Amino acid sequence: MTDDKQGTRLDRCLQRVERSPDSPSAHFNLGLAYTHQGKVAKAEESYRRALELDPDLVEAWVNLGGVKLLTWDFQGALDANREAVKRRDDLLLAHYNMGQANLYLGKAEELVNCMRRVLELEPEHPAGHYYLAVGLLACDRVEEARSMLGRAMALGHRPTPEFLKELDRAEQQKSNEVTQIVTNPGADAPQDPKEN
Repeated sequence: MTDDKQGTRLDRCLQRVERSPDSPSAHFNLGLAYTHQGKVAKAEESYRRALELDPDLVEAWVNLGGVKLLTWDFQGALDANREAVKRRDDLLLAHYNMGQANLYLGKAEELVNCMRRVLELEPEHPAGHYYLAVGLLACDRVEEARSMLGRAMALGHRPTPEFLKELDRAEQQKSNEVTQIVTNPGADAPQDPKEN
């Protein structure tokens, strides 16, 4: 959207709020206009006002969570999206945003749970498969992580080189654990040449 169109949209939304200050949807739409312009503090203010007027406006909870992600307030993002999910558990974006917040908060199991819910809602969600792989790797479930990564890539998601290196390293470490030979330094070597 061009700056002119965004400015016009913002003007329209401001006028609507002026005409209907008690309209949750007017404040929600104003929040959207501010979000599209990158004015996240103003967007947050508008979403919060919409929620004061209608606490069950789930879209405002999701977008408030999105704004919190943009400002790196991961706990705030998690809290806002949880409120959305309490009201409607089928909101894919809310579960996805909670997963992203959990990723940055270092909560791997919670990330896995969120991405599993994303995939229940949309089984072919490329980023859902990818971030499930990220969470599984963090939980040391390497084989499952590789499988989910393969599915994500088949759906067109491009993994980061860092993740690929980390997964390769984890697979190598698992392989080394399996192939290590136990030795007993105090035992005698076999006497029969065939046993050698």
